[in-house]
Amino acid sequence: MKARRWRRAIVWLAALATMALTVRLGIWQLDRAAQKTALQEARQQQMRAPALAAAELPATAEEAGVLEHRAVALSGRWLAAHTTYLDNRAMAARAGFFVLTPLALDDGRVLLVQRGWWPRDALDRTRIAAPPPPEGPVRVRGRIALSPSRMFELAGEAGGPIRQNLDVDAYARETRLKLLPWLLVQLDDAAQPVDDGLSRQWPQPAADVYKNRGYAAQWFALAGLVGVLLLWFQVWRPWRRRAG
Repeated sequence: MKARRWRRAIVWLAALATMALTVRLGIWQLDRAAQKTALQEARQQQMRAPALAAAELPATAEEAGVLEHRAVALSGRWLAAHTTYLDNRAMAARAGFFVLTPLALDDGRVLLVQRGWWPRDALDRTRIAAPPPPEGPVRVRGRIALSPSRMFELAGEAGGPIRQNLDVDAYARETRLKLLPWLLVQLDDAAQPVDDGLSRQWPQPAADVYKNRGYAAQWFALAGLVGVLLLWFQVWRPWRRRAG
C-alpha cells in the first residue's frame, strides 16, 4: 500500500511538473510574439517618419541602429569604380546579385548604397551585364540598414567585384574610402524614377508572430492533455473502481 502511494505521488509530481513546464513554454512563446509585434510596430513607425537629410545622417553604427529602417533622401555622385556584387541573392525566386556602389555625398562623406538586384547569367555566373550607375549628380532615396544580408561563406572567398558577403568597415579599409559605418538600401522614387534596369522590390521584414502563437497553442494543448490524462487515470478510474 505504501509503495502504491509513492508511485501515485511520483506520477502526480511528474505530471504537474510537465504541465508547469509546458505552460511556461507557451507563455514564453506568447512573449516572443509580443516582442516581435512591438519590433514590427517600431519598424513601421520608423518607415513612416519623414526622410532624413544629409545633415541628419547617423555618424556611428550605434546611431544607425536607433534609426534603422528610417527613410533618407540624399544627393551625391556614384563612385562606379568600386561597384561590388553580392552573389547568391534571390529575388522573386530568381538567382542574382545585390549591386552595391559607394555614393560620394555633396558634403564629402561617402555612403555605401545597396542600389538594387540584377539577375545572374544562367551560362556564366561571372558575367554581369548590369548597366553602370549614371554619371553626374544624382538624388537617391532609401532606408537605413546596418549591413548587407549575410550568406554562408567558405574561408578565403572574400574580395573581388563578385563576393559572397561584405563587411562595411572592412570594405572601407579595402577601398580606402571614408565610409559611414552603415548601409543605405535604395528604394524606387515615384517622384524621380531611376531607369537603371535594377530591381528594388525588396521583401518587407515580417514579424512572423503566427509561428510563435502556433507553438504556444501546441504547448498549452500538451499541458491540457497531460492534465486530462492525469485526472482520467489517477482520479476518475480509481473512483469508478471503488464505486463499482
